[in-house]
Amino acid sequence: MITTLPGFKDTVHDAQHTFRTVLDALARPGRVDTLTAVLSPPQGLMPACAATCLTLLDLETRVWLQPGWDAAVANWLVFHTGCRLVSHPQQATFALIWNPDSMPDLVAFHQGTAEYPELSTTLFLQLEHLHGGVTVDLTGPGILESRSISPLLPSGFWEQWRTNHAAYPLGVDVLLFSQDSVMGLPRTVKVSSQ
Repeated sequence: MITTLPGFKDTVHDAQHTFRTVLDALARPGRVDTLTAVLSPPQGLMPACAATCLTLLDLETRVWLQPGWDAAVANWLVFHTGCRLVSHPQQATFALIWNPDSMPDLVAFHQGTAEYPELSTTLFLQLEHLHGGVTVDLTGPGILESRSISPLLPSGFWEQWRTNHAAYPLGVDVLLFSQDSVMGLPRTVKVSSQ
């Protein structure tokens, strides 16, 4: 696979900063964090999501791309990370979603096993905005009392999330991205409607 688009401008610094920011987003669910890495990913791949891909994907990871991504995205990811692309969500370590309205249900992804719950799929969902949708309250580890969020997610997502949370320690983790921001939704988070 060949790409003419570069990766990070400052590989070590950008990868370290991105890793810390994403880790922090998962440790403090529902908080919006800004990713500052400067890069020019293929069209359709948001810079924040692209930086996270460059940081977390490697030769050992299996990536499922929601149908509809431009071939340039697949080429760029494989060229810069060495990841393996898979054809089914159940096989994926990471799944990249460009259109949450047509994504499979959360249960379609690898849920982990009783022995290895950490082997479940982590979803990268690109959203137009991390606000402006239905407001819900989050509670759980990393949240002092509760945190209100309103990412622009499709109807039905939060009901799926309740099922996902109830399966803990199994279930998927989700990272929500806008152009330069990330919000973490680990499976430990409980959601309630306002």
